[in-house]
Amino acid sequence: MLATLIPADSTWAVWAVLLGAAAFGLHVEDTRVGRRLSGAVLTMGFTFVLSNLGVIPPESPAYDVVWGKFVPLAIPLLLLRADLRRILREAGTTLIAFVVGAVGTVVGTIIAYHTVPLGPEGWQLAAVFCATYIGGSMNYVAVSEIVGLRSGDLLSAGVAADNLVMAFYFLALFALPSIGWLTRRFRIRHTAVAEDSEALAAGRQAASTLPDLRRTTTAVAVGLVLCAVSYALAAKTGWKGSGVLFVTALTVTIATCLPKACAKLAGAEVIGTFLMQVFFAVIGASANVATVMKVGPVLFVFAAVILLVHLLVVLGVGGMMRLDLFELIIASNANVGGPTTAAAMAVARRWEKLVLPAILCGTLGYAVANFIGVALGHWLKG
Repeated sequence: MLATLIPADSTWAVWAVLLGAAAFGLHVEDTRVGRRLSGAVLTMGFTFVLSNLGVIPPESPAYDVVWGKFVPLAIPLLLLRADLRRILREAGTTLIAFVVGAVGTVVGTIIAYHTVPLGPEGWQLAAVFCATYIGGSMNYVAVSEIVGLRSGDLLSAGVAADNLVMAFYFLALFALPSIGWLTRRFRIRHTAVAEDSEALAAGRQAASTLPDLRRTTTAVAVGLVLCAVSYALAAKTGWKGSGVLFVTALTVTIATCLPKACAKLAGAEVIGTFLMQVFFAVIGASANVATVMKVGPVLFVFAAVILLVHLLVVLGVGGMMRLDLFELIIASNANVGGPTTAAAMAVARRWEKLVLPAILCGTLGYAVANFIGVALGHWLKG
């Protein structure tokens, strides 16, 4: 390994860069450029440049800590609100649209796998992208760990492809309600609320309020306990990579059985999101520019095929089922981007009654996408 300005064993310096890059991505996410590219891409790009300029190492013990500890801990923190009973009870017909979208993603992944050559890692990438477009970027990280895909080059190219294609896809989703002939073919049950409504103001205030420190630290402690138990169970079974699946299943079970207790763990999602941001910093740092440029275009096509089929299934099946167009759009966003982007779109469009279903469906995607993606990947592997 070539010498770098910051050696791999300079622990403090490496961690300073990783957390600094994560903070940088979160800060610039609120800018015009950040909203278009996303904080994850900007964080990854920051460390990608430093790595390929020889400032930070492409491999380091710190990166292994992120893979082995940060990623598993982020999962329960992001799933502590995944009350399946509430999701089934309150998401309504948006949940049906979400399921249609998940089926569209599975079909799209199968078609993309058989039409776009990806080499020996094809089944792993299929598992990762399938999970990503059912539950969002959190599942990209988790399934990469489960199927053993740790190539910084492939993962960086995949993240770049995912974010670029997803950006175009979200633009398309925003444009759909403006297409006259399309809106005439679907039921429209929802209307936009006024921009100055109290509900929208309250939602924005809640999103910008810092969580209580005591509850946040309790949430982290609970997440650590869930990881400890889950990885102990994985060790007992001897199933490699099953720790993430165990922690997912265990967290969702607790969130469903003890929803009131989990609701008090404010700050869990904030910490989980930051841990994921550090992961993207590691992905950028471990990427080689030549390999990324070589494999990147193929992954762009792969992701585009999946989302094209996904959208066709959502609109085709949703139309036949007489589902509301706005619900289909929000459900598709929840599939592809997760609860945050889906809720943001509902707020931006002022579809007030779809904000909660967006969050609930996106959270369900967090909970189930790992299992679906891994199962599909192994099935494609044969």
